[in-house]
Amino acid sequence: MSLQPGPAEDGVLAEAGRYVVNGLIATCVHYGALLFNMDVLQIASAGVANLCAAVVGITASFMGSRYFVFRRHRSGLLEQAAKFALLYGAIALLHGLALYLWTDLGQLDYRPGFVIALVLQVTLSYWGNKRLIFR
Repeated sequence: MSLQPGPAEDGVLAEAGRYVVNGLIATCVHYGALLFNMDVLQIASAGVANLCAAVVGITASFMGSRYFVFRRHRSGLLEQAAKFALLYGAIALLHGLALYLWTDLGQLDYRPGFVIALVLQVTLSYWGNKRLIFR
């Protein structure tokens, strides 16, 4: 099976569908790592626990983006990985800040805060991946 898309798989809707699937998988990986950090490791700060979990989710997202979502790309692996790391590092900091403000300062449940931060993440990541990394 080839990783290069055929004509029927090359459209915007197909790409968006792959992006959603990849995002759901990466989100589950990220959230699973957050639960592990909060409940098993008992990291006191939801912001810190989420920042650590984001690294795991970001890695899953990069692999899926490169090999599943945006299969037609011109840049090499290292160039894309560096750009992706910068973009997702910034997004992870924003995500961590949002959860810190919501949970640590606001004293609210971290689960809804995660969803709010996730909306920001999805919006910024699709735009950045499409326009800056996997062109």
